[in-house]
Amino acid sequence: MRLSTVILPIHRWAEGQKIWQRAEDLGFHTAYTYDHLSWRSFRDRTWFGALPTLTAAATATSRLRLGTLVTSPNFRHPVTLAKELISLDDISGGRITLGIGAGGSGFDATALGQEAWTPRERADRFGEFVPLLDRLLTEDAVTQQGTHYSAVEARNIPGCVQRPRLPFAVAATGPRGLRLAARYGQAWVTTGDPKLYETGTPEQSVEALREQSEKLAAACEEVGRDASELDRILLTGFTPDRNAPMGSVDAFVDFAGRHAERGFTEIAVHAPIPDSDFAIDPAVYERIATEAPAQLA
Repeated sequence: MRLSTVILPIHRWAEGQKIWQRAEDLGFHTAYTYDHLSWRSFRDRTWFGALPTLTAAATATSRLRLGTLVTSPNFRHPVTLAKELISLDDISGGRITLGIGAGGSGFDATALGQEAWTPRERADRFGEFVPLLDRLLTEDAVTQQGTHYSAVEARNIPGCVQRPRLPFAVAATGPRGLRLAARYGQAWVTTGDPKLYETGTPEQSVEALREQSEKLAAACEEVGRDASELDRILLTGFTPDRNAPMGSVDAFVDFAGRHAERGFTEIAVHAPIPDSDFAIDPAVYERIATEAPAQLA
């Protein structure tokens, strides 16, 4: 079981640098950030861009893996994203993971002036976005005409430091997204079943996650892939448990252990943010980072 963290891009770099470096010192496997233009209760608060933040974090650290949870087509295009990711992978020395999902109906969905896409249109776009991005990150020159995304002699030399490309962690729960995860992902990401967040129980959530994992295995079988090749990442804070697992080391070990038994290989927890949904005790957060991995080994 790997333990990772999520550092929201809300800090001016003079302060943010220390938080990313501390994540490395604490031994987290990966430090992710959200790739949004703004997000929920932070809409009217400080919020910086994900890829510049990760670039700065790459120069401030040396061992920590870095990534997005998650990038989406809401305001990204595969051609420009690929160029930025190749640059970031080079700057970091091959420490980048791209968390990628279909996007939602939040603030990013209309920020560029478009009408919010329907769930079907988001799935259609995601179904084009991921395969094209895969090609752009693995081939020197790509020409492809799509309904939503195209590339014309898009050049990406020298490609990624990580070969054949940097890993994709695909966020998905529906059948089309799970097939993309099975075909293109090195990992699968979930936050659980959102329908259970308000009124469900932790036990129901664990069962829902088990069912999602079984659907991923079925999608892998459908595309002829061994499901054990994919890591399974749980982003915490969105299950009925909310922040209860971060109340103590014992509570977290119990929570993570139950999910490890169901095949999850990585748990991502949010770095503390006062006056937010992630207002957890910084001392407990640090104890979880340093003490829990040994108990979960």
